[in-house]
Amino acid sequence: MEMNVSTSTPVISVKPVVLSAPGRGEGLQVRVSAPAIGSHLPIIIFSHGFGWSLDGYGPLVDYWAARGFVVIQPTHLDSRTLNLSPDDPRTPLIWRFRVEDLKRILDQLDYIESSVPGLSGRLDRSRIAAAGHSWGGQTVSMLLGARVLDAHGEPGENMSDSRIKAGVLLATTGLGGDDLTPFAAEHFPFMNPSFSDMRTPTLVVAGDHDQSLLSTRGPDWFTDPYFLSPGSKSLLTLFGAEHSLGGIAGYNAAETTDENPERVALLRQLTWSYLRDALNLDDSSWLAARKALEENANPSGRIESK
Repeated sequence: MEMNVSTSTPVISVKPVVLSAPGRGEGLQVRVSAPAIGSHLPIIIFSHGFGWSLDGYGPLVDYWAARGFVVIQPTHLDSRTLNLSPDDPRTPLIWRFRVEDLKRILDQLDYIESSVPGLSGRLDRSRIAAAGHSWGGQTVSMLLGARVLDAHGEPGENMSDSRIKAGVLLATTGLGGDDLTPFAAEHFPFMNPSFSDMRTPTLVVAGDHDQSLLSTRGPDWFTDPYFLSPGSKSLLTLFGAEHSLGGIAGYNAAETTDENPERVALLRQLTWSYLRDALNLDDSSWLAARKALEENANPSGRIESK
């Protein structure tokens, strides 16, 4: 039964489902949110920003799940809920553990499906997207084909995953090198990406007031994943938006510096429409949403594509 995605349906959310994770130091906790009805459900794996957990990003996750997506959210090792010591030997490698967390979810979809009451037989594994905010965007970009440059400017390991068919990068950092502040260059050597192999279809979302303390550049730094990658890409620039993009991390998130419910409403509708289009579920809602934005006399953002 295909569900009617134009209206929202009740959502079932289960947490924590704990995945086996040898070598990680502890099991990988995930939250699974799914519409209560419908079959052939596409999947979004969502990677949180620094310090967050599987409990974050309700404004996005609730919307997506109520409109036909199964959303799977891991708690990465940097989460404040885990309180990992800066001296922990895993700390310098958290960026790699993050990527491995997402691959682990893909590897253990059978277990996830069997752990959520009523979900069995309802997933469409041919339609899997990955989305992430901030550090989560950097994590997801690796699955889409981005690579980390070493100290000599050579691209490191290819950690892309062909099971991911589309991506959404929310407020995702740009180039490293001279574009980083000295603090960022010293403490975050993995923030030195190459997007030249990031070929998976992707929507990049950037706020035009997102001034990062990690970069010597302005808000355009967050558009690098769009301009410096090949293939089918779209860029949504949100006017007036800072790093929280209006408040996507939570309904009452203290980190939100630019609270704007209308901006969040636009963002979640556009990301939903984009993924419906990129996963070949629907060829009309993305076009309609873009047209509505273009024809708005006082738009909250703009979209460009290549």
